[in-house]
Amino acid sequence: MKKVIFTEKAPAAIGPYSQAVEANGMVFLSGQLPVDPATGNVVEGGVKAQTAQVFENIKNVLAEAGLTTAHIVKTTVFLADMSLFAEMNEVYASYFGGDYPARSAVAVKALPKNASVEIECIAAR
Repeated sequence: MKKVIFTEKAPAAIGPYSQAVEANGMVFLSGQLPVDPATGNVVEGGVKAQTAQVFENIKNVLAEAGLTTAHIVKTTVFLADMSLFAEMNEVYASYFGGDYPARSAVAVKALPKNASVEIECIAAR
């Protein structure tokens, strides 16, 4: 059985998908963009500001499920350009207390809304 997770504190889906789905104690978050849920716009300030907004969105979706970033076991980071990796990585590391989840990071041709970064994750209860 699955449960759809939704919060107004994160951007609404821009397609036929859910912000997150829980099944068997695992919570699967769709890719989060650096969109401010209040404005619907990508935040300004480069990849560092965008990565921080992505994590605020992730934290809000996880909170709706009763979880925190400490529950994340796997992330996938999508970057518009691999030259952004170091700046993204600096902000990314600040959201974990050294107990890092498994991760993949890839460069893609483009991201929705011309974002520089998108992150999806899996969390476990």
